[in-house]
Amino acid sequence: MKNMPKNKKNNTSTKRKIVIPIVVIALLFLGIGIGMSYFKNNLYTVMKVPDFELTDQNSKKITNKDMLGKVYLVEFFFSKCPTICPVMNTNMRALEEEVNDSDFGIVSISIDPENDTPEALKQHAKRIGVKSPNWHFLTGDRGYIGKIADQFNIYVGDKEDEAESLNHSGMIALVDKEGNIRCRYNKDNMPILYYSGLNYEDPEGKIPKLSGQYHPDRELLLEDIRKLLKK
Repeated sequence: MKNMPKNKKNNTSTKRKIVIPIVVIALLFLGIGIGMSYFKNNLYTVMKVPDFELTDQNSKKITNKDMLGKVYLVEFFFSKCPTICPVMNTNMRALEEEVNDSDFGIVSISIDPENDTPEALKQHAKRIGVKSPNWHFLTGDRGYIGKIADQFNIYVGDKEDEAESLNHSGMIALVDKEGNIRCRYNKDNMPILYYSGLNYEDPEGKIPKLSGQYHPDRELLLEDIRKLLKK
């Protein structure tokens, strides 16, 4: 067999040198694409939902075990709150209407149990137009509720501090059917942990607002609730 001409060998070698980096780059971009798709379509598991046992607006004991098998949201609020609670309740009410699924629920835990008796919470639920039997407005011992909030890592003011006792976060936990707190990833592929129950006046979601039509996290929650309901 004749030896391959030197120029042909050089051409073959050159082609290999060109093709290999192209393949590597293509695989790299494929990997990035797959990674981005993963973060977009999958939800992060934050932790197991803390154990809780409280009384709802129908004077029924509700525990985290009662919520197994349902996708649900958890918020801390109180019925006489004049600021963020009405916004949060409005967004929760909209989600109740839009999801409209018997496997979806909401847990609203009052941080003002002295005033938020089961009867008061029943009237509050009626006032805001709650329809689902799976929306539980819960009340109980204030110290116990404070400990539950701490376990959720959602801020609630110290009950012993008169100025802070009724302060609370507007963040909402999303819980899956197995009792895990779940969340989506942000644009930097970091888990957001919790969703905001507030509205915003800017597209970046940096300026909270107590009224208005811009509510980005409500749309995000709707999308993620539906993902979990399909599983």
